[in-house]
Amino acid sequence: MTDTIVQRVDAVGRAGEVRPGEARPGEARPGEARPGEARPGEARPGEVGPGDSPPTFHPPAFRLPVADLSDAALAAVTARLALTAEKYDRSAEFPWDGIRVLHEAGLLTVGVAARYGGDPPSSTDLVRLFEALGKGDPSVALIAAMTIFQHVHQAAAPWWPEELYEKVVADSATNAVLLNAIRAEPEWGAPARGGIPATKIRRTESGWVINGHKGFATGSEGLAYHLVWVATEDDDPLLAHAIVPGTARGVEIVRTWDHLGQRATSTHDVIYTDVHIPFENFRGTPKSKLSPEAGAGAGGASGLAVSALYVGVARAAQEFFTKFASERIPTSLGRPIATTERIQSVAGEIETQLVQAEEVLFGLARRIDEGDQQASARALVAKLLATRSAITAVEAAVAAIGNPGLTRHNPLERHLRDVLSSRVHPPQDDAALLIAGRRVLATYAADR
Repeated sequence: MTDTIVQRVDAVGRAGEVRPGEARPGEARPGEARPGEARPGEARPGEVGPGDSPPTFHPPAFRLPVADLSDAALAAVTARLALTAEKYDRSAEFPWDGIRVLHEAGLLTVGVAARYGGDPPSSTDLVRLFEALGKGDPSVALIAAMTIFQHVHQAAAPWWPEELYEKVVADSATNAVLLNAIRAEPEWGAPARGGIPATKIRRTESGWVINGHKGFATGSEGLAYHLVWVATEDDDPLLAHAIVPGTARGVEIVRTWDHLGQRATSTHDVIYTDVHIPFENFRGTPKSKLSPEAGAGAGGASGLAVSALYVGVARAAQEFFTKFASERIPTSLGRPIATTERIQSVAGEIETQLVQAEEVLFGLARRIDEGDQQASARALVAKLLATRSAITAVEAAVAAIGNPGLTRHNPLERHLRDVLSSRVHPPQDDAALLIAGRRVLATYAADR
């Protein structure tokens, strides 16, 4: 029977609670619209209007730790993560040890904008960071990626309620505050394939209420905030992420994740039952105004970083292969197998595949840092190229050394299972090829 964990602690106040000086739910001060209504010419409640003003920023009253992204510092983090990677792969428990390593190194707040006290990295540094984390423990790396990407997105296009995001950053200075966008659903699949989520959000007099069932929620058991992809039930529904505290009443984590690879990512199902949030935690966009590629998957620097994570896995596999080949001395050979042309050729194939992947990722990252818009668009195809190379490299290592590559006494089989998980990240190969093909054909048609 599926083990179910139910979290039931209020994090942002109960629905209907009134602060001093505020109107009660359903009431309005003179000249104001009632909650859930709009004045003529305004956007619907929860909808982003064309005349909306950007948030007002306040200087932070705290300082975030400055992350050391030097090669030596990242190598030290890689080594610490690797110490517990096998343990968590076997148990599939939430990898708190690895998360604490990243928090202590100040890496979970990489991506926070300077206006909030952060020191955002370049796209190139993001690729370097996630290759290092993936080499140490890809499960920890993926959970961290989901948090860091939310900070990166907030820095580029602020959308969180200002007071709430300031609290997130302030809390992150002392605690590991994890975030993730929860989008996929068991029946619907992923937004990258189109459609409208079955998870619904409905206006009430005091805010919004959410009901639905999400799947593949990476980091689920450790999330401080779920950014839940929801839709209203209007004819032209509003779609957006609704900010839900992980400890809100009605949030239920169902432990469904039991996968071949990335076993410690806590990518379980989440059920939301009558979960109440305040008005400001949802600002939707009508479906008719969304870009057709809005759910295609991570592009730009974020897409490159996820791919780099799996190149890191392949680098870890290469490291084991090199050590094994240098130390393995069959009695029939009388010398290390690394001295044979067969193994030397395989070592060359592995290195060639990884150089190819890294050149694609770092080359595009550098161009993104230089402001090249075409480079950002190409990140979708880069994911396909880099992860194919990473998989090919690990498969070559396993095939070359035979049974020792598949025993759980060695880490190579774990690296193989983990690198294969790269295929399921959006955009999946067919989707990336479809988008790339359509762009090329559309350019030809436009030029005629």
